[in-house]
Amino acid sequence: MNNFKKIGLTALGTSLIASSAYAGALSVTGSASITFSGNDSGTGGNGWSMSDSVTFSGGGEMDNGWNVTASYELDNNENVTTSGMDSYSLKIDTNGMGVVTFSGHGGSTAMGAVDDVMPTAYGESFDILSATNEQGNSGTSVFNAIGSAGDNNTFHYSSGDMVDGFTFTASYVPANGTTEVESSTDFAVEYTGMEGLTIGFASGENNAGGATNNTDNTTMYVKYAYGPVTVGYQESEIDSSSTNNDDDYEAMGITYQVNDDLTIGYTASSYDAGDKTTDQENSNLSASYTMGGMTLSIAMAEEENRGGSTAAADDVEGYAINLAFAF
Repeated sequence: MNNFKKIGLTALGTSLIASSAYAGALSVTGSASITFSGNDSGTGGNGWSMSDSVTFSGGGEMDNGWNVTASYELDNNENVTTSGMDSYSLKIDTNGMGVVTFSGHGGSTAMGAVDDVMPTAYGESFDILSATNEQGNSGTSVFNAIGSAGDNNTFHYSSGDMVDGFTFTASYVPANGTTEVESSTDFAVEYTGMEGLTIGFASGENNAGGATNNTDNTTMYVKYAYGPVTVGYQESEIDSSSTNNDDDYEAMGITYQVNDDLTIGYTASSYDAGDKTTDQENSNLSASYTMGGMTLSIAMAEEENRGGSTAAADDVEGYAINLAFAF
C-alpha cells in the first residue's frame, strides 16, 4: 500500500511541476491608499476609507505566438453578500492582429472607456461628489458622463497602434434577457499621430431598455499638450427612441505640470437631461504630488442642480484627499 502511495504522489508532483511550468507566471498586484472625503450636504459620518483589493493575473505564450492572460480581482466591497470577486477577464493578444478581451465582470465598452477623458490632476468633474454621495445627501441621482451599454460577459477588441497613430476599438454586449434586453455594440477611433494632439470619436448603443427605450450614444473629444500644459474639450449626446430622453454632455479640462512631481488641474462639465429643465453643473479643482512611491492627491469639487434638481440640498460642495503608496 505504501509503495502505491509513493508512486501516486510522485506522479502527481511531476504533473503539477509540468503544469506550472507550462502555465507561466502568476503575479499579484495591488495598492495601499487612504482616502478622506466629505461634503457640506448631508449627515456627514466617517469619511475615512482605504483600498481593499488585490489582483491576481497569470498567463503565458502559446505555440502560435499568442499571449493569453487571465486576471481576477478580489475586492472586499464588491458583491460582499455572495462573493469577494470583482473584475475578472481573459485577454488574448494575437501578436499583430489586435487584442481580444472577454470580461466576466468589470469590463469597459469601447465608448465607456472614453466617456470622459478630460485632463485632471485627481478625479473627473463629477467623480469626487459621486463618491461622497454616501455621506448622506438628499439621495437625488447623480448624472455622470454619457457612456453606453454595460454588463457581465462582454467582448472587447483593440487594434493597438495602427498606421499613422490610429487606434480602433470595438465591443459587444450580448443580450441576457433581463438587464440587457437586446445586444449592444460600440466602436471608437483615436488619432495621436501629431505630437501633443489627441482626437477621438466613439459611438455605441444601449439596448437595455428594449424597443421602447433604446439609445444611440456618441462622443467626440480633442486634447492638446504643449509643454507643461494640457487642455481638452469633449461633447457627448444620447439619441433616445423614447420622448424627452435625449441628453447632452459637455466637458473641458486643463492641467499644468509645475515640475516632475507636482501637477494642478481644473475640469468642469454640464449635463443637460431631456426630461429635466435644469442642467447639472460640476467643477473640480485638483492637485497631485508624487515623491518616490508616494502620491498625495487633493480635490475640491462643486455640484449645482444634482440630477437636474433645483432643491437647495442638491447644490453640493465637497472634497477628497488621497494618499497612495506604490510598491
